[in-house]
Amino acid sequence: MLEIDLEKERKEILNAFKGLLRATKNRSREDTKMIRKAFDVAVDAHKEMRRKSGEPYIYHPIAVARICAEEMGLGATAITCALLHDTVEDTHITLQDVEDLFGPKVRLIIDGLTKIPEVFDENASIQAENFRKMILTISDDIRVVLIKLADRLHNMRTLGSMRADKQLKIASETKFLYAPLAHRLGLYSIKGELEDLALLYSEPEVYNTIETNLKSTQEVRTRFIRRFVHPIKEALQHENYHFEIKARTKSIASIWRKMHDKEIPFEEVFDVFAIRIIVDSKPEMEKADCWKIYSIVTDFYQPSPERLRDWISTPRANGYESLHTTVMSLQGKWVEVQIRSKRMDEIAEKGLAAHYKYKESNSEESKFDRWIAEIRDLLENPDVSALDFINEFKANLFADEIYVFTPKGELRVLPTGATILDFAYDIHTDIGNKCIGAKVNNRLVPLSYQLLNGDQLEIITSSKQKPHEEWLRFVVSARAKQKIKNSLNEERKTIALDGKEILTRKFKQYNVRFTPENISFLENFFGLPTSTELYFRIAKGKIDLSQIRYIQIENGILHSEKKGLQQKMDRHEKDVYPKINTKQDTIIIGEDFKNIQYQLAKCCNPIPGDEVFGFITINEGIKIHRTNCPNSEHLLSKMNYRCVKAQWQSIVIQERVASIRIVGIDNLGLVNRLTEIISKEHNVNMKSISFETEDGIFEGRIKVLVIDTHDLELLMRKFEGVEGVQRVQRWDTDEEMLASE
Repeated sequence: MLEIDLEKERKEILNAFKGLLRATKNRSREDTKMIRKAFDVAVDAHKEMRRKSGEPYIYHPIAVARICAEEMGLGATAITCALLHDTVEDTHITLQDVEDLFGPKVRLIIDGLTKIPEVFDENASIQAENFRKMILTISDDIRVVLIKLADRLHNMRTLGSMRADKQLKIASETKFLYAPLAHRLGLYSIKGELEDLALLYSEPEVYNTIETNLKSTQEVRTRFIRRFVHPIKEALQHENYHFEIKARTKSIASIWRKMHDKEIPFEEVFDVFAIRIIVDSKPEMEKADCWKIYSIVTDFYQPSPERLRDWISTPRANGYESLHTTVMSLQGKWVEVQIRSKRMDEIAEKGLAAHYKYKESNSEESKFDRWIAEIRDLLENPDVSALDFINEFKANLFADEIYVFTPKGELRVLPTGATILDFAYDIHTDIGNKCIGAKVNNRLVPLSYQLLNGDQLEIITSSKQKPHEEWLRFVVSARAKQKIKNSLNEERKTIALDGKEILTRKFKQYNVRFTPENISFLENFFGLPTSTELYFRIAKGKIDLSQIRYIQIENGILHSEKKGLQQKMDRHEKDVYPKINTKQDTIIIGEDFKNIQYQLAKCCNPIPGDEVFGFITINEGIKIHRTNCPNSEHLLSKMNYRCVKAQWQSIVIQERVASIRIVGIDNLGLVNRLTEIISKEHNVNMKSISFETEDGIFEGRIKVLVIDTHDLELLMRKFEGVEGVQRVQRWDTDEEMLASE
């Protein structure tokens, strides 16, 4: 029986491959040979592997390759890479093997598609690093991103065989990163499907309700569309246009977004569908034909002036071209009508791949090329963390656009919300750095002025101007932010050199050696993250170096300040330290605290509602910091004996139940080590604990009583350090209870 199944599988795999070849358009004999070779390599490499659903793994790369061919219109190289995309990561095949068999270009793409190795890659930072690695390849070969999107689309289509928690994780990641990326690349149908599938697994009830509503109204919608397009169709035929009219139903996710944003039921979403008119025009007649068809449509139906979108004269940054209008039907319902040529429609459906197909006929600099240049700007700083990179990438490159003009009438595309500074840096870095204002439509405006569609700008500069920290609040584009940060960092480094010289002289005065250990000691002593920040603050006069005399010095080395402070404490310290029990006391912000002065820290400016703590300074009383302040990790971990709990006046302190889920490899004595950690935490009491083990993998759930999220996070970090523990996460039982109620 097993032999028959294997034979049947072989035939099905071969049929799937033949289907892939049929979907690959305009392939040469050499192309077919390369694709066949990649298929043979992939089949052999994955022969022992099966997916969660139980089917042979090779179905996945074939399906990904078919999406590339059929839904993106990509060529033989991309299809070859799609067939091989998991071989280096999951099998014995190496990148060198790929290069030897298929050449350096295929190797480059496969390398971009291979994840950063990690046994358990649920960690957010690893996912972020993988996404950054993929985006880095945009400027080398865009096909890496396109194949990755095809891979994600097939994974989403087959997500039903995964565990529920994995479904939610992958769906959230898809909605957050991959659907917006598909949108930016002009892959609108793929973007819509990714969003729909993400909604299906993240909010199945919402998805199923809207799907049911769409099915129940399908017949009524079809009759309405038939009546609506009838007069338009007759008029276009009379004018001898070669055209096609399609009715496109809005994606379930976009319907839900509209219901959610406008707080309306399904019945009140008026643009559930759109009519698309696609005309077969010569390149030089496209624009004229689209506007003529617009005129015909508005002869029959009254348009809404506010809803006209002309993306033919000014295409979107991802190359999308179309004329959109919303008209009133005879039945009193608004209907969106999209008018475009066949070329425009292919670019709208297949995005970047189609764009490059038509690129040769367009001598102008492509907007895609400009977008890739923006990405290069964002990638200029290799030191930025992967999570910061994603936030910048998502916020700045997926934004809606506005169109503004230079004094000579050159069109510039900027994100919505862009200011004078964004425009200045878009022109040139030097113009941005020296910008002091601008004339917008001949009216003088400040740097923070937000640009509007159609504004014409003339930048005013001064050789004395230089970037300021507050400029970062005035800009929204990735390019402007990066250029300002680069300039500020350079200035900071120059000032820090002066601070270093001041510290060197002070060390000589107190017979302290200038060593990395002593510099590190001062970083910790003053609660600063880096030596550059230490030198910078010294140069700015924000650090009192006379405090070094209170620190114990032996053979030119600085030692724990606790001894030195006990030997020679100033009056402030004598007044403050004896009065505070850092383990039991809590500052209620807004009430007196033992007649001790406290103030809000300027580094993070906490406001009511923020999670906060107090830090006992050397001579400025107690500073209240946010728990997510940039300095908090250093203060709480290395100077914990100076930290005291703090709460806002309106919050009553009480212990609350929090649940933690722990997953890892089952080891003898593991439970004892975890409970021992809890017993050593003064602010934590255990309420219950349960563990299950299956095939050497354990899953534990612990309920603890904690004061706040700070104590919980400290406990979770200690659990993560236990040998065998692979994943620690908060388990929100309260939300589950609310859902059940």
